[in-house]
Amino acid sequence: MADPKILEVFPNPQPKRDYVIEHTHHEFTSLCPKTGHPDFAEIVVRYVADKVCVELKSLKLYFHAYRNEGIFFEAATNKICDDLAAALKPRSLTVVAKWKARGGFSSVITAEYRPRRR
Repeated sequence: MADPKILEVFPNPQPKRDYVIEHTHHEFTSLCPKTGHPDFAEIVVRYVADKVCVELKSLKLYFHAYRNEGIFFEAATNKICDDLAAALKPRSLTVVAKWKARGGFSSVITAEYRPRRR
């Protein structure tokens, strides 16, 4: 399984301002746990940083770690959201996975993280 320790961060250059950061990875690949066939998706990560931002090379390596993993669409999308939320502790985070068609279906899974207000 993709190790969240791969994710590296750097200081947010504008922590006093809310601004949206959006990264799109067009070549996400995992394996269907039932058939072993490859699944392909476009992953969109959209977040408002608090203290840190994700470093892109580490995000790419994190995504590539899924290539040989058998995981359902829903589980992959939610794990990505959980791992990024833990690494970034953002003000908000949305992960949208747009899965390519297989068997006549395409799927879009959206997972959101909203920190609890104190």
